[in-house]
Amino acid sequence: MDEQSARSGPPRGWRHGSPPWDRWEHPATRWPWRSTVLVTVFVLVGSGFAAHAQQGERADLDPFARVLLLVAGGLLLWRKRYPVAVVFGTAAAVMVYLGAGYPYGPVLLTVALACFSAVVAGHRRAALAAMGMLWAGHVLVAHWLFRWLPPSGDSAVSWGEEIVVATWLVAIAAVSELFRVRREQWIRDRAERAVAARRRADEERLRIARELHDVLAHSISVINVQAGVGLALLDTDPEQARTALTTIKDQSKEALGEVRQVLDTLRAPGDAPRTPAPGLDRLPELVEQAAGAGLAVDVEGKPPRLAPGTDLAAFRIVQEALTNVVRHSGSRHARVHLAHDARVLRLRVDDDGPATGDDAGGSGNGLAGMRERAAALGGTIEAGPRPDGGFRVLAVLPLTSSSAARTSPGPKQEDR
Repeated sequence: MDEQSARSGPPRGWRHGSPPWDRWEHPATRWPWRSTVLVTVFVLVGSGFAAHAQQGERADLDPFARVLLLVAGGLLLWRKRYPVAVVFGTAAAVMVYLGAGYPYGPVLLTVALACFSAVVAGHRRAALAAMGMLWAGHVLVAHWLFRWLPPSGDSAVSWGEEIVVATWLVAIAAVSELFRVRREQWIRDRAERAVAARRRADEERLRIARELHDVLAHSISVINVQAGVGLALLDTDPEQARTALTTIKDQSKEALGEVRQVLDTLRAPGDAPRTPAPGLDRLPELVEQAAGAGLAVDVEGKPPRLAPGTDLAAFRIVQEALTNVVRHSGSRHARVHLAHDARVLRLRVDDDGPATGDDAGGSGNGLAGMRERAAALGGTIEAGPRPDGGFRVLAVLPLTSSSAARTSPGPKQEDR
C-alpha cells in the first residue's frame, strides 16, 4: 500500500493529539465533571471578590445568591446531553441573580459556556434565543424594574453599558459559531481521509488480487497442460513425459517466485521489490512457456521503451490473453502483434478458435482484470469473437503522461 495511507491521520497541527472540539463528538458518553466543578468553584469564589469590590453598589451575597450561583454552575454538568435546556436554565438563573441586585462578575461565565456548548451541538437558534432573553431581561431590570428591586437607591444603567453587554453576548455567540464551523470542518476532513484510506486499501487489494490471478492463472494453466501430457506419455514415451515434468517444475518455481514477490510487497509496503517487475522484454519467455503447453505463438513488432507501470500492464495483458487461448480455445496457434506511435501502444492477440467451452480453472476474472489494468493507465481493452471464428484481444495503452488519468473500466465479461 502506498506511503500516503500511513499519512492519512489528522492534520499536522493535531499531530500530538485530537483537536479540542473532538471531545464534543460523543457527548452522551462523557460527563464533564472536572470542568463543571472548576467553573462552579471559580464562580463562587470570584463572585465573593466581586461582591467585595461592588459593596454599596450591589446587594451582598446571601444564601439565596449562592444557591443561584450553584444552580447556574451545576447545570453545566448536563450541557453535552441537554444543551438547549442547560442554556435556557443558566440564562434564567443568571437573570434572576442579576434582577435580585447581586453583583456582576464571573456568573456570566456560566451563560457563556452553556451558549458555547449549545452552538457547538448545533442548537444555534436556541443559544441565540437564550442570550436574547437574558439581554432583554437585563434591559427590563436595569431601566424599568430597578426601582422596585434591590438594592435600594439603585439607578438606571446607561445605554452605553447595555451596548457593552450586548457586544459581549454577540462575541460569545460569534466565537461559539466559529468553533462549531471549525469542528464540523475537522469532522468532514477526517471522514474524507478515512474514505480515501479505505479507497487506497481497496485499490491495493484489487491490485494484489489481479497480480496473483495473472501469475497463478498462467502458470497453473501451463502446469495443467503439461501434467496431462506427462500422464498420457508416461508409459509410451517416458522421455517426453520427463520433459513435461521438467516444464512443470520450472513453471511452478517461477510462479512461486512471483507470488513471493507480491506477498513481500504486501508485508513490507515501504520496501522496494527485490526483483524488477516483468515487462515486454520477457515476451520470449511467454512464447516459450506457451510452446511448452502446445501453443505456437508468432510475435510481430517490437515494443517501445515503456514506463514500468505500462510495461507491467502490457506484459500481464499478453500473458492473460495467451493463457485464455491455452485454456479455452481449440486453436494451437496464436499471434501477438505490437504497434505504437508517439502516443499509444497497441497490443493485439489473435487465435483461430474455435472455443472449446472448457471452463476448468476459469474464474471469469481474466478479461475484467485486463480491463482494470488498462483503465488504470487511461487505456482500453476490446475483446470478443472475430467474424472468421477466432477470438481477438485488443489493448490500447497511452504512452504519454496522461496515462495517469483514471477511467472507468468496462463491464465485466466472463473468460471464454
